[in-house]
Amino acid sequence: MNTPYTSTCLVHRGQTMSRAVMCLCVLCGLPASGKSRLTQAVPGYVQKRGWRTLVLSYDELIPEDAFDLNTSVGDDEDRSNRQTRWKHHRQLVLACLESFLQDPGAPRPGQPEGGLWERFILAVHQQDVRSALQNSSQPARLVLLLDDNFYYQSMRYEVYQLARKYSVGFCQVYLHCPVEECLHRNQARGLPVSDETIIEMSKRIEPPNRAKNHWEQNTLTLSSTEDFTDTNIQNLLLLLSTAMENPLSPVQDDSAQREADREQCASSVVHQADQACRRLVAQTMQLARENKVSREVLSGLARDLSEQKGRFLQELRRHVLQGPPSRVGEPLDVERLVSRAMGAFEQEIDDVLQRHAIDSRAQST
Repeated sequence: MNTPYTSTCLVHRGQTMSRAVMCLCVLCGLPASGKSRLTQAVPGYVQKRGWRTLVLSYDELIPEDAFDLNTSVGDDEDRSNRQTRWKHHRQLVLACLESFLQDPGAPRPGQPEGGLWERFILAVHQQDVRSALQNSSQPARLVLLLDDNFYYQSMRYEVYQLARKYSVGFCQVYLHCPVEECLHRNQARGLPVSDETIIEMSKRIEPPNRAKNHWEQNTLTLSSTEDFTDTNIQNLLLLLSTAMENPLSPVQDDSAQREADREQCASSVVHQADQACRRLVAQTMQLARENKVSREVLSGLARDLSEQKGRFLQELRRHVLQGPPSRVGEPLDVERLVSRAMGAFEQEIDDVLQRHAIDSRAQST
């Protein structure tokens, strides 16, 4: 277990400054899945333990018009502009959060975007966070609850990177709720989002995957179809406590992890491509038999296809290993790589068939 990191440069009082043990807790799930309801319940339980919370709601920080992501409305340029505006505001929230982690007592905006920065500072003041960070005999414990959909893992990974950069705790809570229930709850909201937005997000959402992503190990999944139980809350408090007691360590050199991730990806790509190549080779041999080629030609064809497959898979592995680097925790799209590779292998099979004077146009895949 790591020694809890205590931030310095916090709230200044003359010549003294307080310190705090902090963790970033990402709340993710569909709209109306219960995230905001959870943020209303958590502070009371947390304060009983002597901790403090800072709830940061993306809905309140980001202008409403930036959430219009309906991909079915407008032309390509209009949709692209909306996506760009939305991503820009998300980056500004991260900039405000980073400024707070650098100095919670006197955060300064990395990018002075008036409205959003002012709303961020207002949230800090309204929740009276600074008083909790005043000098005391024991370091204060502060839980930052980030209330957003975070439906792509890349969104959550950005917060993880911040936690790692500033050596604070990190955890996630995934609110699992059927889309039908979310649609029903949404209609009872004061400011409901469109049903199309919820349905589209349900198709895109990437729930935390503890088995696949090492950085998502500290994750709790809660079913939000009913009220949160005492057991739910106790599990959440344990998650937060574990995150604070085990702050992340900055990675000085992640080349070894990058290499391991790429090696794993290459093995997966080659394995799937090998299975697909075997099917194509079998289909090609069946085509040759149906064309009544001689035994000698059939033997030569089998040999050439086997050798071609071996060279192809070896080159494919080299291509994946030497390709452009990816960020740690963000795996390559294996399915897309295999799909593109098989298109190239089909062309190579056509070349082999032509060398043996077999009509490749009759091939059935």
